[in-house]
Amino acid sequence: MDQLQAIRVFARVFEAGGFRKAADSLGIPKATVSKHIQDLELHLGVKLLQRTTRSVKVTIEGVAYYERTIQLVRELDDIDSSFGSANAKPMGRIRIDVAAAIATSVVIPALPTFHALYPGIEIELGVSDRSVDLFRENIDCVIRVGPVSQLSMVGRLIGAAPWVTCASPEYIARHGMPTHPSDFDHSHKLVNYVSASTGRVFPSVFGRGDKVYEAPGRAFINVNDSNAHIAAALAGLGIIHTFLYTVKCHIADGRLVPVLRGWEPEPYPLNVAYAPNRHMSQRVRAFIDWVVSLFDQLE
Repeated sequence: MDQLQAIRVFARVFEAGGFRKAADSLGIPKATVSKHIQDLELHLGVKLLQRTTRSVKVTIEGVAYYERTIQLVRELDDIDSSFGSANAKPMGRIRIDVAAAIATSVVIPALPTFHALYPGIEIELGVSDRSVDLFRENIDCVIRVGPVSQLSMVGRLIGAAPWVTCASPEYIARHGMPTHPSDFDHSHKLVNYVSASTGRVFPSVFGRGDKVYEAPGRAFINVNDSNAHIAAALAGLGIIHTFLYTVKCHIADGRLVPVLRGWEPEPYPLNVAYAPNRHMSQRVRAFIDWVVSLFDQLE
């Protein structure tokens, strides 16, 4: 048995969620995938996968084996690539998780440039605003708005996001233009953004010089996704207090109108974060360096 190849095949079955998808991605027959898994289970003396005619489920032992071996495989791949041509490009898969608005507004539109630079890198992109466990979920890095609060992560500052408060022209036609943050006390409503992990409303804080005002958050609707936050504003459900890069295109085409200009708080930090003790492959390093360069170009 080629144990290393069997481990690679098992990892692909684990990640793809099935034998057929794993076989297709590896370019080998499904029967070959099955044989590698059988040989590996026989060698280890444990069941890694529970197979039925309809599904494949990973056993507890299978999860543990994957978590223990995947980094070894990735490090070996990285070592192999480093001994290739001096001009060899990084290759292989990376798993990243990006806050929803950053993914749709910034990262995904720019990915063709990254792919042109590194055609051998395959990206598995998770889009969420939740807290992630880098080790348990085997994620190489995340891009988030705000300071990195998890002790299990190391953050690298990649920029700062300016704030903007805006509403649809239809909303303004119905309710008028707010002139002060205190207008949220009575005549205007916010669309609140709720933390997907804590369920708490993020406060909408406004600032001008040494004056700071926190809006009370009267809302018809609360959302826990940044794209839904923007959609609610476009639908005229209320005013949103958000990051400029998420709504820049809607402001440019007139679908959203900035309000309360001059009351924007200080820009908020943007970070790329990764596990401190995990080996960083060439491909992950290449992606992080590219992200830093990408955000340097944002206004």
